[in-house]
Amino acid sequence: MQGFTVSWLCQWFEAVPEGTAYLRYSERCEYRLKCSKLFEKIDDLGEKYLDILEAVCNIESPTDFKKGVDEVGRYFLNFAKEKGWKTEVLPHSISGDVVCITMNPDATQKPVSLSAHIDTVHPVGFFGTPAVRRDEKNIYGPGVSDCKGGAVVALLAMDALEKCGFTSRPVMLLLQSDEEKGSAPSGKETINYICEKAKDSIAFLNLEPAGTKNIAVLRRKGILRFLITVRGKACHSSKCYEGVNAIAEAAYKILQLEKMKDPDGITCNCGVINGGSAPNTVAEECSFYADIRFATIEQEKEARERVREISEHTELGGCTCTVKEISYRPMMKEAEKNYNLLEKINSIYSDNGFDKLKTKFAYGGSDAAYVTERGIPCVDTLGPVGGNIHSINEYTEIASITETAKRIAAVIYCI
Repeated sequence: MQGFTVSWLCQWFEAVPEGTAYLRYSERCEYRLKCSKLFEKIDDLGEKYLDILEAVCNIESPTDFKKGVDEVGRYFLNFAKEKGWKTEVLPHSISGDVVCITMNPDATQKPVSLSAHIDTVHPVGFFGTPAVRRDEKNIYGPGVSDCKGGAVVALLAMDALEKCGFTSRPVMLLLQSDEEKGSAPSGKETINYICEKAKDSIAFLNLEPAGTKNIAVLRRKGILRFLITVRGKACHSSKCYEGVNAIAEAAYKILQLEKMKDPDGITCNCGVINGGSAPNTVAEECSFYADIRFATIEQEKEARERVREISEHTELGGCTCTVKEISYRPMMKEAEKNYNLLEKINSIYSDNGFDKLKTKFAYGGSDAAYVTERGIPCVDTLGPVGGNIHSINEYTEIASITETAKRIAAVIYCI
């Protein structure tokens, strides 16, 4: 068709009433050109940020090790201060301090919030020294995927946006400090602070790891965690028939709890047990943790009732049992605002040559549940691609670091 050019198309779309699409074609032309330059800058910075990821993951920071969590937080704070970005800290005496970094704090448009957590799960030394290693494809270590990888990707996107002159709206990076324990150590103070800081956001992008490419989470299970303690009667093992073994009674209870294994419903994992004092003594006490996941309010009620029944029933006469709720994390429920945000994100991805995201129901918990409860538009699992989460072989695909940063930067730029 003679005269049918991009310039002609742009002029034609200028006449289309606004609101018929997220962006008129001429605007899309401009945004895609600018995003192309943004993506080039992210590629230029990629190796630097891979080194940053290695550095922060070599600072081991299990949730209960406040010194390590705070050291990671200071790394990000010092980086932000060198950039001249606004920094704020929520100090806490038990959990690590929460970090809030804001680029363009004086911009008048609604902010975009990026979120990740900097606490990990395994004790210091679990991964060896140094904790991080690489091969040609992946980087391995504590938090490389869950979730320091997300924090570093956010920083990379922000750095590239600034270098390309982006000043349109504030961009907040919120670094949670006790996410792996459901914010229980801080009494929910950390997550409440994050929700309050993000309350006016046009979008909350939670950078938990993407197990596979092109997946977004808009619905998650909730989590109940209990400490169950059994008490028996101690005696010398030569007269074990005169005692009551708390370990044996706990074993009965664990086997009953472990029957809850419905992937789409209630699951239970008893992952830690402590009991007894010596091999030649009948154990007087035994305690264990039960981690229970549920998908609906009805399932939560059912799980609580099952724990009550199992704790009250005894196989061995003379035993007693107590149950303490250690932490609770709500379900991430389906929300219209989240679906609307995902639709916008997919439109931006499509305009910039990225595959659209498909939704997935996730069995693990995240802070996105609290954000959704507050009515803040949120999409979860937008972090880098990785796997073997919470294991000694946790990894992130190196190539996904820059690609994820490009996706995040495009959303911030175009939304």
